[in-house]
Amino acid sequence: MADDLPILLLTYVYLFGVLGAVEGLRRWRGYPVDFTRKAIHIAAGMCAWILLGFRHLPTALIPPVSFIFINFVSYRLGLFQAMETGKRGNLGTIYFPISFSILTALLWTQRPLLVAALMPMTWGDALAAVVGQRVGRHPFRVLGSTRSLEGSLTMLVVGWVATALPLLLLPGSPFPGGNGVLVGLAVAAVATLVEAVSPWGVDNLTVPAVSALALWIALQSCGV
Repeated sequence: MADDLPILLLTYVYLFGVLGAVEGLRRWRGYPVDFTRKAIHIAAGMCAWILLGFRHLPTALIPPVSFIFINFVSYRLGLFQAMETGKRGNLGTIYFPISFSILTALLWTQRPLLVAALMPMTWGDALAAVVGQRVGRHPFRVLGSTRSLEGSLTMLVVGWVATALPLLLLPGSPFPGGNGVLVGLAVAAVATLVEAVSPWGVDNLTVPAVSALALWIALQSCGV
């Protein structure tokens, strides 16, 4: 597994570099935590693409598993203010690396599906929150959580594009061409519905899980 060490080092340099850069911007420009938190969220999710460089599953699991504990310590002690809301009980920053770790283990042999399963959460959810908070004019409440139609539409469209791209671009994808576009839309639609009813950061668990499930169902349906 020594051949994975350079990409492992690169992963940590990238993640801690993002944390440092976003924290610096927060202090310098005064960006609110709801913005910096989503920037970190996107950067962390894009590590799914870095995973493509690993050759061995045990090494690929080291970054997401380690960040379960790193994020827990940050949540308890407020180490990385750029990603902490300060709200007790919102464990979204811990749930995401848990989802990342589980999906990496389950989908290691189907890496286009691994990347695609993480994209609705990575891009769709993050930009849905930003759009909903800034231009959302049609709010709705489900199970005590407030969403907006504008935010949900953003998640659907952005999640669709972000999910379809790895299915279209990555070698070995079971859904090339038009199939990737259609499957990406179906995954994004299901993820959007689940995100709308998932409270308190739990969407960081439910959205990747349902995205992976939708991809698996599509795989079985196509007989691939």
